[in-house]
Amino acid sequence: MAAPLLLLFDIDGTLLGGAATAHAQALHEALRIVHGVDARQVRIPIPPAGRTDPEIARALLLSAGVSAVQIDERADQVREECCRAYARMCPQDLSHTVLAGIPDVLAWLAGQPDVLLGLLTGNYEPVARLKLRSAGLGRWFPSDQGAFGSDSEDRTMLPAVARRRAGSVGAPHPRERTVVIGDTPRDIACARADEVRSLAVATGPYSIDALGDADAVAAGAGELRGELERLL
Repeated sequence: MAAPLLLLFDIDGTLLGGAATAHAQALHEALRIVHGVDARQVRIPIPPAGRTDPEIARALLLSAGVSAVQIDERADQVREECCRAYARMCPQDLSHTVLAGIPDVLAWLAGQPDVLLGLLTGNYEPVARLKLRSAGLGRWFPSDQGAFGSDSEDRTMLPAVARRRAGSVGAPHPRERTVVIGDTPRDIACARADEVRSLAVATGPYSIDALGDADAVAAGAGELRGELERLL
């Protein structure tokens, strides 16, 4: 019997839109507490879309003059403080940020016997879980599946982490049965790095043309379901 199709969903720009305000504030608070850096006064040198929380934190800190050694030494503290702050700051109801058609797609996928849902996001895992719970989508994503910014600063490492969690001891989930779904070129690049398929959705900051390196591109949830039906 073939392994189930492992579908790894990004969050911001793919499942939710406009849900990152409290998340950014929590990361800024963590940088202030741990490093004494006011991130609001620092111009981030990179576009944050598609990047991991620790990658964004590093870029801000380097721009503020913090050494790479100190960033590495305090990375766990930044993660802990960010997650703690987000638990306080996260709105109780983020359902208004769920992108059109996504609940129907997830409900349909959850009813497919040969599908395993997971997350692949740059968010720290506690942030990701709380964000989705507040949006009403958390129930679709098992707590033991996926990969997060907590697992690696380098997003290209995350598909392999997710496949290990979805597989058995010594046997990661097969690449040919794994698909990364996201809204940025970095989602596509991380899929390519692990030699798995990618589905892009133009529901974030990038156009369909900018996502052309994906195996398939959908304008929204309706087209995404059509692409997933073809895979199934």
